[in-house]
Amino acid sequence: MYADPPAPQPLQPGESPPASSADHLSPDGQAMSWEFNPEYQRLVTAWQEALPVLDELTTSLDKAYQLARSRDVWDAAVAQRYVEDLAEWRKRLGLYRQAVLTAISDQAAQTPRWIPSSAGAPHAYS
Repeated sequence: MYADPPAPQPLQPGESPPASSADHLSPDGQAMSWEFNPEYQRLVTAWQEALPVLDELTTSLDKAYQLARSRDVWDAAVAQRYVEDLAEWRKRLGLYRQAVLTAISDQAAQTPRWIPSSAGAPHAYS
């Protein structure tokens, strides 16, 4: 199997926005206020929703694969073809899982966690 890419990290209790610096001053000379990026939060939510579904699918398919390989279930020529089909589906599910989680992780890596509260969220591919 593949190792999952890094998950986007949700807003942690007590986490504070980046410190204001001279580079981030608004036109009137006041320090900018920051907010947690809603686009980043959507990626966190997408990860949290996708991972349990992918885990459930993997667990179900693994259980069926183990049962099919058992000689207690059946011992026929068709059994080997069925086991091969299940092995192929397990491989495809692993690749699909990797693609989905990598897409979310890559997008999160390119999306800032904090944005100035007066601006819209920048998007990586805008």
